[in-house]
Amino acid sequence: MPKAKRGFARADRVADQIQRELAELLQKGLKDPRAGWITLTGVEVTRDYSQAKIYYTVMDEKTREVTAEALQHAAGYLRGELGRRLSIFTTPQLQFVYDESVERGVRMSHLIDEVIEQDRDVTRDEGGSE
Repeated sequence: MPKAKRGFARADRVADQIQRELAELLQKGLKDPRAGWITLTGVEVTRDYSQAKIYYTVMDEKTREVTAEALQHAAGYLRGELGRRLSIFTTPQLQFVYDESVERGVRMSHLIDEVIEQDRDVTRDEGGSE
């Protein structure tokens, strides 16, 4: 296996581990009342493990802004806790990024449902007029 491939595989494993550990920390350890129901959707780690982008979404859109503030405020604490749990030389700086792909997926699903319903209405109208 080429050296570059092994590096990416390790970065992927580190990202997966960070996601698991952060999910547990957020569930048990984040006591900030501003934070809504947070779901981690992915983690990207730089090759040198200095930075990690943590993608998340929230159940209630109304809590999106305050949850972002709570996560940013807790980033240092979460990084420290990750450092105690992970076996890597450098614990990455955490950057939380709101993941809009879930919302886009729901919007697309609603649009598809609307088109299907309109198609049924047209088919019924055409069938009934014959």
